[in-house]
Amino acid sequence: MIHSNTSLSENLEDYLETIFHLEKVNKVARVKDIADKLGVLRGSVTGALKSLAEKELINYEPYSFITLTRKGTTIAREISRRHAIIKSFLKDVLQLDGERAETNACRMEHAMDKAAIDRLVQFIDYIHTCPRTGADWITAFVDYYSKKTPAREKCDQCMDACMTRHLESQPT
Repeated sequence: MIHSNTSLSENLEDYLETIFHLEKVNKVARVKDIADKLGVLRGSVTGALKSLAEKELINYEPYSFITLTRKGTTIAREISRRHAIIKSFLKDVLQLDGERAETNACRMEHAMDKAAIDRLVQFIDYIHTCPRTGADWITAFVDYYSKKTPAREKCDQCMDACMTRHLESQPT
């Protein structure tokens, strides 16, 4: 959950994130579109929208289009960023299938604070830039966890290859 002077439930964060994505595609959100995207009844949407409007996160009048306020956009962008980073990690590094990564990212995004998300981003960046890691490192991880008895000798071979790659990348 976003920790700021605006306290939002997980449910309201989901509504804000949905409005954010609908605005990107349609410039505005409608109650029907929000209900369809979240799989809820229109009456449920109305209650959430009233709450978000009271918090000055959306512009909302009954029977009209819904848009985010500047404050709402800032919060929604952060929620969306958290979601994308977690999903990417689950899918690209931990090799979960897309649907499972999406489902778990939805759950995790609400539980992790900004410091945890920022550290996760740093870790993912590290994986993509450190000469000891990279695509072959992730492939080796997949190979490692997919076997009932991991072949530890492959770790030694991998370490040798990483050291060679590292030494070759150093200026002479």
